[in-house]
Amino acid sequence: IQIFLKIYLAHLAIKQTPSELYYTMTFSLKDTLNLPQTKYPMRGNLPQREPIRQKHWEKQDLYKKKQNNCTVDSPKFIIHDGPPFTNGNLHMGHALNKTLKDIILRYKAMQGFCTPYFPGWDCHGLPIEYKVSKEFQKKKQRLSTLEIRTSCSAFSEKYIATQKEEFVRLGIFADWVNEYKTKDPAYEATILETFAHFVEKGLVYRSKKPVYWSIPCQTALAEAEIEYHEHQSTAVFVRFAIENPRDFGIPENSFVVIWTTTPWTLPANLAISLNPEFSYSAIQVDNVHYLCAHDLLNDVSKKCGWKTYQEVKKFRGCELKGLITKHPFINRQSPVLFADYVTIEAGTGFVHTAPGHGLEDYQTGIKNDLPIYCPLDDQACYLNDGEIPQELVGLSTLETKGQSKANIEVLKLMQNNGSLVGSHPHTHSYPHCWRSKTPVIFRAMDQWFVSLEKNDIRTKAINAIKQVTFVPDWGRKRIESFIEKRPDWCISRQRSWGVPIPAFYDQSGLAYLSPEIVRGIAEKVRKHGSDIWFSWTPTQLLDGIPLPKGLSPEALTCGSDTLDVWIDSGCSHRSVLKDNPHLKWPADLYLEGSDQHRGWFQSSLWTGIIADQKAPYRSILTHGFIVKEDGTKLSKSDPNNKPLMDWIKIYGADIIRLWIASQDYRGDVPLSENIIKNISQAYRSIRNNFRFQIGNLFDFTPQHHLVVFSKLSPVDQWALHKTTLFAREVRKHFDQYEFHKAYQKIINFVNNTLSATYHDILKDRLYTFSPNDPLRRSSQTAIHHIFEILVKLLSPILPFTTDEAWSYFKQNQEMCDQPLFLEEGIAFNQLPEFENTTTEIDNILHLKNNHCNELLETLRQDKIIGQSLDAKISFKGSFKNEDWNYLKKHQEFLPELFGVSQVELHDADVSSLETNVQHADGIRCPRSWRWVPELFETS
Repeated sequence: IQIFLKIYLAHLAIKQTPSELYYTMTFSLKDTLNLPQTKYPMRGNLPQREPIRQKHWEKQDLYKKKQNNCTVDSPKFIIHDGPPFTNGNLHMGHALNKTLKDIILRYKAMQGFCTPYFPGWDCHGLPIEYKVSKEFQKKKQRLSTLEIRTSCSAFSEKYIATQKEEFVRLGIFADWVNEYKTKDPAYEATILETFAHFVEKGLVYRSKKPVYWSIPCQTALAEAEIEYHEHQSTAVFVRFAIENPRDFGIPENSFVVIWTTTPWTLPANLAISLNPEFSYSAIQVDNVHYLCAHDLLNDVSKKCGWKTYQEVKKFRGCELKGLITKHPFINRQSPVLFADYVTIEAGTGFVHTAPGHGLEDYQTGIKNDLPIYCPLDDQACYLNDGEIPQELVGLSTLETKGQSKANIEVLKLMQNNGSLVGSHPHTHSYPHCWRSKTPVIFRAMDQWFVSLEKNDIRTKAINAIKQVTFVPDWGRKRIESFIEKRPDWCISRQRSWGVPIPAFYDQSGLAYLSPEIVRGIAEKVRKHGSDIWFSWTPTQLLDGIPLPKGLSPEALTCGSDTLDVWIDSGCSHRSVLKDNPHLKWPADLYLEGSDQHRGWFQSSLWTGIIADQKAPYRSILTHGFIVKEDGTKLSKSDPNNKPLMDWIKIYGADIIRLWIASQDYRGDVPLSENIIKNISQAYRSIRNNFRFQIGNLFDFTPQHHLVVFSKLSPVDQWALHKTTLFAREVRKHFDQYEFHKAYQKIINFVNNTLSATYHDILKDRLYTFSPNDPLRRSSQTAIHHIFEILVKLLSPILPFTTDEAWSYFKQNQEMCDQPLFLEEGIAFNQLPEFENTTTEIDNILHLKNNHCNELLETLRQDKIIGQSLDAKISFKGSFKNEDWNYLKKHQEFLPELFGVSQVELHDADVSSLETNVQHADGIRCPRSWRWVPELFETS
């Protein structure tokens, strides 16, 4: 306001015409005064104006133009897009992911890379089918498999259109015409062709094995579909009567005590496991004897309410071989077996073992020839199999308000027969279904698995990961840990909406699955889509596909299982990258949330190793999750957890993108209205700097007015040198994907180097010197170069704002014929470095900021001056002082650098620099507001 007022008063004082005043005004002032032939760039109003620019880009087909600019010699940089689920509107997590990708690709494109980007959509699976099914359940409608698939496809297509529109609004440049969808017939065929490699290598097998089972969704789940949450269970101590106590020298009335947090699994108990290396004790409580791990005696006694106990005998675990117990409420023996996984961290040292309800239990069962017994149906209700007590038949294990009907009745059974020794609430981390958010159960049933041990597949995967670059680097150990611990991959799902497992079954239930069958079905799916599996007969499906001798299609039925959707998305690199001449395989970068170490990164790795003997990516970059400002989880009900478009409608896309760039995405990313408002202030600083620079270049034509670097004034050389160093640092951070560090450098440069220092020094020179004054043209030359570098550095982060600034810079209009995105190279290497001049100016500015400003402030407080231009600074010094030599060398520019009217230098034999400030001499110029000896009238 002071600057504008100064210029306007100067206009009144010397009676300039509008044309004479033209060069002294910024665009904003010209618009305010309604002067002719002026424009008002960089208005703001991002939510309203960004869509106009977006339409301009679409009209120009900007993405295609950029890709067409690539030559055969252009190096490619490929980010392969992890497909988001198409089951809702975008949120800020989507914005974080896609914006990081877009920033990298825009930056690489400006460096001369060819950066084709094919976005994708994950269309199959539980998230969509679950939502669609719930809608039809509300309407009490029952649909056929094909009707469900049709509804799911339409649901998916609806949100593909929605999400695409929202990504485009965010400023994401991509090939939205050639996007990929996992439900497209060609993509589904690639999934099956990849699966054929699994079968061909003998990795696929069918087994009755415990898997994660989602009760509400009635399907098996993979590791990547599991979330762990704190859960409170009813933990129980249960006694199993020992049938052969005399063999071990203990009394008849003796029991083994087990501890479990899942009482509902006790009907499936077939054994008890102990660790042969531990010490176990027989204790007497009243007239009863119990066996328990020695180190847990006090804890068990306390939780079971035993006031006293007496230890009567001690055993090594290995000495209890052959101990046999009786099930507490079913007529069945439970032998005691050895297992190394038994710990003494909690419980009794004896572990209830149900091979049908846990992976470790299953392994113990296989080792000891126990049946894999699981008396539950698909609704997780007890079956009437002749062994389950009638009181339990039909009861569900699904928990409601922390308890299930099955648990309640099992506890009641044990209370009634005296086998329940004790119980207590126990809070622990427990697996939950990622979709229904309910606790899962482990349930043994016939499923299809992929062996990760056979043919050294696991070892090959770990070796491949060692060749991949990770950002942050801890990602390597994280994914290696998951790969090492991962059990065989359960790939079958009991769903309708997915790619079918092309297995056929004879009347005895024997499955037929061969590479030839899978590849034959894949060819038919490529032409007709996977719906044929649910609408064609086996004869139609197997037409032209060879079968084992003596096997007839008429005697077969189609399996109903679908493939795990992680195979769907894990095949994307084969479907999208492999045969596309515009892309390359493996991809340069996969970029997703850190949860994908368990998900897409892994499934892509397994498909790459099994089908192509190589990882499909060279680098993996991961980001954290959106959280509240205090770092806690952002719940759905939190007011900050708005859909992405709600944020954009308030702030615009560029401010959301700037917020993303400002965050250290390697950890969780905090979000709040307060944070975004602070980013808005930073954005305004950037925008105002652009406005200042453009406004002061309105009469500058590079062909006529550029000043050679050696002729620039010292402060302009200083500014260019600072810009060169700044740009180099920012590019280094971009190259290392450290955008938050680049953001910090940018804001510091804009606010401190430019706005508070360089631009402030130049204002009088730009506004009050004659148009062609060498100093004015010198500064305009520097501003021209600085603007070009700054706008290009910011363009990957702020595409809308920088393109607008570029349009005014190049053509002095709102839209440009040659948008900034089509430019190549961040040109700063052409600028010479002025190291000596920069050192000298830095020292002078240091003297100003750390000494003179304090003296000037004292004069202001004493009412001697009103502003710094009212002051004169006098220095005394000698050549022995380095600062004195700098002051002498740049004496003519000192008033500008110090922001005062006069600076006097007096040689004196002093050991250190002496400074004095006082009111300036002479009279004040109404045009420049500087104090001068006398005024001259202009004609």
